Amino acid sequence: MKVKFCGAAQHVTGSAHLLTLSNGYKILLDCGLYQGYSKDMKNFNENWLFDPAEIDCMILSHAHIDHTGRIPKLVKDGYSGSIFCTHATRSLSAIMLMDSAGIQERDAEYFNKRQAKKSKEKRRALRTPLYRQDDADKSIKQFVGMDYNRWFPISPDVSVLFTDAGHILGSASVTLKINDNGREVMFGFSGDIGRPDRPILRDPQPMPEVDYMLCESTYGDKDHIGKPAEVEKLLEVIKHTCVKKQGKLIIPAFSVGRTQEIVYMLDQLETAGKLPKIPVYVDSPLAVNATKIFGAHSECFDKQMRNYLLIDDNPFGFNNLTYVHEVEVSKSLNKPGAAIIISSSGMANAGRVKHHIYNSIDQKRNTILIVGYCAQGTPGQKLRDGTDEIRLFGDLKPVLADVAVMDSFSAHADRGEMVDFLSNQKKRVKKVFLVHGEIKRQTAFSELLNKEGFPNVEIPALGDEFEL
Repeated sequence: MKVKFCGAAQHVTGSAHLLTLSNGYKILLDCGLYQGYSKDMKNFNENWLFDPAEIDCMILSHAHIDHTGRIPKLVKDGYSGSIFCTHATRSLSAIMLMDSAGIQERDAEYFNKRQAKKSKEKRRALRTPLYRQDDADKSIKQFVGMDYNRWFPISPDVSVLFTDAGHILGSASVTLKINDNGREVMFGFSGDIGRPDRPILRDPQPMPEVDYMLCESTYGDKDHIGKPAEVEKLLEVIKHTCVKKQGKLIIPAFSVGRTQEIVYMLDQLETAGKLPKIPVYVDSPLAVNATKIFGAHSECFDKQMRNYLLIDDNPFGFNNLTYVHEVEVSKSLNKPGAAIIISSSGMANAGRVKHHIYNSIDQKRNTILIVGYCAQGTPGQKLRDGTDEIRLFGDLKPVLADVAVMDSFSAHADRGEMVDFLSNQKKRVKKVFLVHGEIKRQTAFSELLNKEGFPNVEIPALGDEFEL
């Protein structure tokens, strides 16, 4: 049997890994969209390193678009099998893939309209969406929801176990028990590993011992700050921006996971009487729908969240919080006045948050708060890096607003937490493959794993294939 790395190889987005058994049975782990701007990844989303029609089975770790975002294209290009995931991942993927398709349709329409206004000499080739909402709807019908902590067969030779990865609602680590020509092979895919003692969700659960492990490495060279410091830091930023400067706090946040965590934290501050009396807006239709799904999947909640529900039966809502649906209401938020605006996307490369940043970035009274990983080339990453100016919607804007960064909100484990997650694998694992990370951080994490007793660590490049 062999494994081929078809995405998120020395990059953080575009997760896709192909496992081919000795009998030819092909299993695809994740099928994510590449999010970012890299010259060598320019054509990644349009092309495959395999034939979609030849895939026998697909297994999905969680619903984030960098893990699911090419599934409608996979189906459109010939994949007809089941897509196995947890129940919550199936629910979230349904809204996220439809949203992704809608964004692509609108972006292509906007681009083509702009090209139509240009002279023939300056006009560029028209764009077509990677897939449309009809494609997304078709692919969703192939999803099959499964329980955590129960082995289930996907073929006569392969069984699958989902364990809670603690990353976002429904996220799972994947363990495969494979009969490969008479020998039992245990194969593991960590998915994205969450952080222990985080709000809302259970802590990451250890996987069974495996022979081969695909492990994420997003923060392989970094330690996050702890939970107590993050609450105080958030409150400090709110008071400095919204009370002292009477400005807006713009928080680019992914609609699923990060947004609910921030809202839950604000809800707790409000319940404790610590949150200033200022309006808070969640400006993302997807986030609104995702928050409803959170409420429907309490099986994913941790003990702290269940106890909090005894005090507050709506942990995602309080008096000064408004969920925004309409575009006109979203536009009105750019008027002067103190407010907190939480809006997608988390990398500030799409969605309504780009408009809010555009209208706020050149005013000293405002703050842009980056609360997680941003891919290279995205506006979020440029702001993290301290750029003095940034191009948005074709205009070069000076960065006069404060830019604050809080990586503690990350849903990804840091290097120490990932080592802890892997600690039960030392006796059996033959090789660890690092995926979902940038090469500098992967190299640092590989060295750390070597010191921790994992001698065989590989950092595959895109397209690399290994015999197991």
